[in-house]
Amino acid sequence: MEAWLQQLLSLLALPEFGLSTVFVVSFISATLLPLGSEPAVFGLVTLSPHLFWPAILVATAGNTLGGAVTWAMGWASHKVVDRYQHSSHHLRALDWLERIGPKACLLSWLPIIGDPLCAVAGWLKLPFWPCLIYMAIGKFGRYLFMTAALVGLFTG
Repeated sequence: MEAWLQQLLSLLALPEFGLSTVFVVSFISATLLPLGSEPAVFGLVTLSPHLFWPAILVATAGNTLGGAVTWAMGWASHKVVDRYQHSSHHLRALDWLERIGPKACLLSWLPIIGDPLCAVAGWLKLPFWPCLIYMAIGKFGRYLFMTAALVGLFTG
């Protein structure tokens, strides 16, 4: 089983491309596409432990820029969504986001709801730069915690 795991990690990390692969995978995973970037970050760090901090920073940058694209998609889709009738859940979520403001983007690291949260922040036309800063903080924390935990679990 250990050989299989090593093969999988080698494939996911794509060491011949390294940090650029982490950036692309992290960027794509921050859009509404269902893709996780943690395996690529973990694989690269496992194969090249000296790249721990660069991998965390590159993954954070890629994921944050992907979040910015998602924000822009939400902003652009504002008119389309206005055509649909709002449910009570939808209205409560919008009310919560409007009250919290850009700080809600700290939760962009959460699986399933994080990326749509960025889109809704754009749709609500919350200020771009504060949203981007809060996205970056949340995503940095996720990559730091997840990668450190996985490295400790599998190599410690």
